[in-house]
Parts: sequence; structure tokens; C-alpha cells
Amino acid sequence: MPQRRRTVTAGGVRTAVFEYGEPDAPPIVFVHGFRGDHHGLEPVAAHLPGMRVIIPDLPGFGETDALPHASIDAYAAWLRALVAAEAPGAPVLGHSFGSIVVAHAAAGGLEASRIVLVNPIATPALAGANRAGSLLALGYYRAAAALPERAGLALLGAPPIVRGMSAFMVKTRDRALTRWIHDQHDRYFSRYASRRSVLEAFDASIRHTVGEVAPRIAQPVQLIAADRDDITPLEHQHRLRTRFPDARLAVLTGVGHLVHYERPREAAAIIRRFLAEASPAEER
Repeated sequence: MPQRRRTVTAGGVRTAVFEYGEPDAPPIVFVHGFRGDHHGLEPVAAHLPGMRVIIPDLPGFGETDALPHASIDAYAAWLRALVAAEAPGAPVLGHSFGSIVVAHAAAGGLEASRIVLVNPIATPALAGANRAGSLLALGYYRAAAALPERAGLALLGAPPIVRGMSAFMVKTRDRALTRWIHDQHDRYFSRYASRRSVLEAFDASIRHTVGEVAPRIAQPVQLIAADRDDITPLEHQHRLRTRFPDARLAVLTGVGHLVHYERPREAAAIIRRFLAEASPAEER
């Protein structure tokens, strides 16, 4: 896909922004997940012809500078500033940790017409079945931050750990696709500004959910969930849908937390249908 790269300042943060599609096409803003960058959502963008897809690297990841302190409120304020400057009123999509950022931004007044949340984080990571794994991961990130810089960076980017995380999330049986997903994680999963920014981002990701702000989101919301998602069980996604004033849920089967890699075409089709809807307010 043709790609245009720009650097802008949003909320005081030097931000790398990547655009796909015709410059005068209707815009939509994508927000990627934890430890990723704009590359992760390119497969979904590729299936949205006729739209201008805007994908910034999150602060502290990819080519974007880190926040002074990466709290969820700081991420949300950054996103509100970015959307207000680049595409006010455009639909906004968030994947995984990006779903938390988008939800908190929307609850705080994000200028977006519609919200799409892919693999939304509906379950508190420090409660229930995920608690032990989340605490183990938190210990890993804290250890990487506490070690001398060289050793800490080596631990964060250790190939066996990156591959283990990738293998945990992959559900496809297509070997070629599996190899490509692993390659994407090998290339882009360790592009971050500092060990501190990674630790703070992970801490924000496990201490917050979409559900805690869902009742305050006024925009129409499309949830795209997966029946084999190990991060958030499907039953919690159904429960999450009921917490929004206006939301619908689409479930993709046979896929887990990597909808953006394993089912981008289907996700894009759901997005197109959702954006083509007219809400009662829009009809008036």
C-alpha cells in the first residue's frame, strides 16, 4: 500500500503518523496495541479501500516519543489532541491496549463520530483467571526496568520471550501465516523509547479496562471479539456490550487475540457495515 509518513506534535508529544489511502478520502484513525506499532494494523487498513486510514505510533513505541508519565489518562489526552488536530469527528478504532486508550479518550470527550474496539480488553488483568499470568508478566517488565540498561534491554527483546508471546496468541493453522505473524512480532514488538515507557504502558494496560468507562461513551460502538481470545473470554465481551449506551458485538470464530493479523478482511467488512449505518441522531 502507498504510505505517507508525517511527524506532528500532539499533546506536546512528537508523534509519528502513517497514512494509507487517498488524501481526500474519508478518514478513520487506528490505535494499535501494547508493544506494537503502526505495522500491526496495516492488514486491516489494506481492506478499507476508499478510506484514509491514519495510524499513529503510540507514545513510547515505534517512532513516537514517550510520554513524561504513561498513565492511561495521559494516553487518552494525547489521543484526544491528535484526533482534534488530524481528523476531528472521524471514527476511531482501537485494538487490544488501544481499545482501552480509545475508550478512555471517548469517555473524556474524544471528537469521534463512531468507535470501533477490536479484541477489547473487558476483563481486569489483575483479577480472575488472568491474575497469575499478569503478575508474572508485571514481574518480568519490572525486572527488565531494574536491571542495568544493557541487560534490561536484552531481557525485553529476548527472542525466546518474544516468540513465546507470539506463539501464545496465534490460533491459525496456516503455517505460512503463522511464520509471517512471528516475523512481524520479531520485527516490531521491541521498538520502544525506553524500558520505563514499556513498564508504564504495561502497568496501564493491566490496571484498566474498557468496561470501567463504557457507560460514559456516547458514540455508537462496534465491538469485534474472537471466540478463542485468551486475553478476554467471550462471555465477558457479551457482558461488556451491555455496559455501553449504544453498542453492537460481532464475534469472529476460530481466531484469538490477533484478529488484525488472522482475520483482517472480515474485521474490515464489519467496520464498513458499521460505518455505513445511520444512527437515530444521524438520521435526524
